[in-house]
Amino acid sequence: MSGKGPGDSRDRGSRNRNRAAGSRASSGRTGNRTQDSNADDAKPGLAARKAAARLLATVTESGASLDGLLDPAGGNPAFTGLVSQDRLLVRAILLSALRHLRVIDAFVDELVSSPLPEGAKALRQLLRVGAAQILFLDVPDRAAVDLAVSLADSDPRNRRFTGLVNALLRRISREKESRLPELLATIPPFPDWFVSRIHDAYPDHKDQILKMLAAPPAIDLTVKSDPAAWALRLGGVVLPTGTVRIARPQGPVTALEGFEDGAWWVQDAAASIPAQLFSSLEGREIADLCAAPGGKTAQLALGGARVTACDQSANRLERLRGNLARLGLDVDTRQTRAQDLVAPEGFDGVLVDAPCSSTGTVRRHPDVPYTKGPDDIARLARVQRTLLDHAAGLVRPGGELVFSNCSLDPLEGETMVEGFLADHPAWQIKPVEPGRLPGLESAITDRGEVRTHPAMLGHDDPAQAGLDGFYAVILTRR
Repeated sequence: MSGKGPGDSRDRGSRNRNRAAGSRASSGRTGNRTQDSNADDAKPGLAARKAAARLLATVTESGASLDGLLDPAGGNPAFTGLVSQDRLLVRAILLSALRHLRVIDAFVDELVSSPLPEGAKALRQLLRVGAAQILFLDVPDRAAVDLAVSLADSDPRNRRFTGLVNALLRRISREKESRLPELLATIPPFPDWFVSRIHDAYPDHKDQILKMLAAPPAIDLTVKSDPAAWALRLGGVVLPTGTVRIARPQGPVTALEGFEDGAWWVQDAAASIPAQLFSSLEGREIADLCAAPGGKTAQLALGGARVTACDQSANRLERLRGNLARLGLDVDTRQTRAQDLVAPEGFDGVLVDAPCSSTGTVRRHPDVPYTKGPDDIARLARVQRTLLDHAAGLVRPGGELVFSNCSLDPLEGETMVEGFLADHPAWQIKPVEPGRLPGLESAITDRGEVRTHPAMLGHDDPAQAGLDGFYAVILTRR
């Protein structure tokens, strides 16, 4: 449970009145429980709120990946069983709740007369779902409160708290204009461990990074050709990487012009950088060792490389093949662990976009700070080192090895590569020239590596600003 937030000295008289109002509301609902049960279960919107509360608990209490839970084909049945509109609502609730979980908890905790019971985890999730709608979504406050009360009344664990839910969420609705700005300005948006790592790694940009990580991202597209024309067609802008950015697309991305024709694919601007670092691609043999879902693979193939794309997951590889088929790109795909790939003749270039903590993608995946931790970062850095050691043996003399990942943590980037170079004195960093990234020169480190973070690419509109946190480096033999 979260501790007390700002405002703990709130007037006790108003707290008592609030609690009394909650008790009256609770007893009124309980008396009609039998008659209301069936009606509550069929109430429009209730199934979506039930799913949101259940999935939020699965993420924050069990560490489950939100992407897996919301997968349209193999996701949690509480989600996949909903109609499409309810799925969209559940996704929006969960993303908003996870981006602002600590702010929501602080708001709740400062309004209750005494801390919520330690065992009332289901109540906490219910209140988070209700508050996320009131504070951050375009859902009528009355509907959010009413459905939260119905959700509490439908759950034996929460039925005795229906009055509290009603009074508390109504009060959040009344006080959000006065309290929310201060809470957003004073409460870090993510868990302490994550905030601490950002502060340590980015002391000059920590506040901007955390602010951007809590903001919904734009949609970035890598286009096959003529970014300016596609930006005009789709109402976007062209970024320094050649990416087309769409701040607020209308409807699903798959409905946008060009999707069915394979003219572009969704890929964050930072994620498009590693494949651009090879000195040349035309006619070269390039291995992409951790290829799915295939954005970088597509870049390599589009650049004229003969690509061997590997992934150990059959499902992920099938998704990659489907993406490449839509794009009309021909690639040799292999289901294998990267560290098991054997190629006696070697490759002209190898790309290792390694599995990582994904802390650079928190704007898109706000569950990461709740599903990962420092131990995961250390473990994944060891995995990355194993992959890098193996990849070095696949590069032909004169070839290039590009290593990258979407972690903000130096332990998975700069520090790990330092260890590799110390143990492999025949290898060195090939510095990225500033001209390779016009408009993003600040992303090039003193050693010639690439390090992006979400506070880069500033813009007055937060929906147009920022990019994922990424690390990338070119390695060659001396």
